[in-house]
Amino acid sequence: MPENSPRFRPPGPLGFGGAPLGNMFAPVDDAAAEGALMAAWECGVRYFDTAPHYGSGLSEHRFGHVLRRYNSDEFVISSKVGRLLVPDASRPENPPFKSGMPFRPVYDYSADGVRRSIEDSLQRMGLPRIDIVYIHDVAEDHHGAKWTELFDTAMKGAAVALTQLREEGVIRAWGLGVNLTEPCLRALKESDPDIFLLAGRYSLLDLSGLDELFPACVERGVGIVIGGPYNSGLLAGGETFDYAKAPPEKIAARDRIAALAREHGIDIRAAALQFCAAHPVVAAIIPGAKSADKVRQNAELMTQPIPAAFWAALKSEGILPETAPTPTG
Repeated sequence: MPENSPRFRPPGPLGFGGAPLGNMFAPVDDAAAEGALMAAWECGVRYFDTAPHYGSGLSEHRFGHVLRRYNSDEFVISSKVGRLLVPDASRPENPPFKSGMPFRPVYDYSADGVRRSIEDSLQRMGLPRIDIVYIHDVAEDHHGAKWTELFDTAMKGAAVALTQLREEGVIRAWGLGVNLTEPCLRALKESDPDIFLLAGRYSLLDLSGLDELFPACVERGVGIVIGGPYNSGLLAGGETFDYAKAPPEKIAARDRIAALAREHGIDIRAAALQFCAAHPVVAAIIPGAKSADKVRQNAELMTQPIPAAFWAALKSEGILPETAPTPTG
């Protein structure tokens, strides 16, 4: 293994992100969810990411329904810890997910909570193992000012338990699954993670992961999985950025990139996906999809030729820094 190469890399570059199949923003029927997962498999995707949070267990349930058909040695599955699901017949709201399963999420970053969460996830999916476990949303965007207190709890509880489970061979790798870079940087200093799932912080619209976190990960041999390569929809033609209505400056930035894409005869979505996958520390990108057609479209976009002149134009206009790796093929 080359020095400082990521110690664990899930199959990539294209994986499947499970938030949409938890009914993110709007319900998805079971047949469409099954079709999306089957299409992913047919397109060669072998890395699947889900979480208890996604639809209060619905995404995990749907993943297991499909993935149980295959040999578990043929794919990598990741899920998350930090929320336990408590039965609740009232089906409480769990934004941004709609019509989830009858459970109430309760935060728990303790060692005991982690072990229970993994057992619960395995039972929901009906699978024999989880390959990667991410400590989920232990960051300011979910917890406000008290996030550092909960982070300390996670480092003393969840991180210790996951390290032990990795050493025992129960899981293959662990890290954080977050939308901000600061928790990842702190985790590198305080623990021994293998991989991070970073959503939305490395894209054509947000490069906040590039300058500090990515070099630190390279130095430690820690890989990155990129979630939200479309920034929750804005780079795919929508009006949502970071799971909310996009601010005008982000829409304007997207429109500048889209105009350059048209000038060079390419699809902005292809540029969004391929840019995220081009950095050497990135092990996989995991766009979500609610239909088989969208899955096939993502797979096709990953192979669309993009001229070097397009990337040069993004850099000459200051949209990308000169140091940002871009696709070469």
